[in-house]
Amino acid sequence: MAKATRPGDSGFDALLERLRPECDRIIAQYEHKRSALLPIMHLFQEHEGFVSPEAMAAAARMLDLTPAEVESTVSFYTLLYRKPVGRYMLQVCRGLSCVLNGADEFMAHCRTRLGIGHLETTDDGTFSYEEVECLAACDRAPCMQVNLEFFYDLTPERFDQMLDQMRNGVFEVPPLAQTRRPERTWLESPQAEIATGRRTRGAERVPDPDDPGGIGDRSGLIMLDRILARDQAFRGRTRERLVREDPQALERVVED
Repeated sequence: MAKATRPGDSGFDALLERLRPECDRIIAQYEHKRSALLPIMHLFQEHEGFVSPEAMAAAARMLDLTPAEVESTVSFYTLLYRKPVGRYMLQVCRGLSCVLNGADEFMAHCRTRLGIGHLETTDDGTFSYEEVECLAACDRAPCMQVNLEFFYDLTPERFDQMLDQMRNGVFEVPPLAQTRRPERTWLESPQAEIATGRRTRGAERVPDPDDPGGIGDRSGLIMLDRILARDQAFRGRTRERLVREDPQALERVVED
């Protein structure tokens, strides 16, 4: 495994110098420099195995963006990893067609064989495992991607064969770069907490975050009362029909 790069390390400086001509070529393809952000992030990930803080800082300088703009974009896309991942990213489809063709049993077998769960990486850093939404291969279910390459009509036996080939270095898909040893999960906190069922801090004390009326009000009447009581404050600030409706008409709707 290559030595990890840290802020100011010559390792990343050397990588940046090597990739700079390709970055310049990518930037020249676009009318607006910021449009090159995603291709450049994928380029760095291809060589580092993830998008490091150093890579994001370098992209910000090259594209005249703030570090916050770069990080907000990188954090939005699930195929850009802000933490190191395994050399083989295994993404099993859990869409309807796959489930109807045995994906639940297949995923359970994968988790057992790997010894890890959804969004986790094995201790030796070889495998990262994720259960994903529809991969658009419903006629060949169940299916999965290995480092974004498709594999179809899978069975537990076929999966075991694939694992053996990956471990022995003879699998048809090459491993990802890995310049830093991965942790148990590649998600940043609180992403990892949300992905495993935890709520965001702002929703921890709310019985139902989707409740339109506020805490403890399942009907939505509290919010409606606020709009009626502050009609002038809300008027002109929204195109919502209810805010502009005649208050008496709203009362009749509520009574009904």
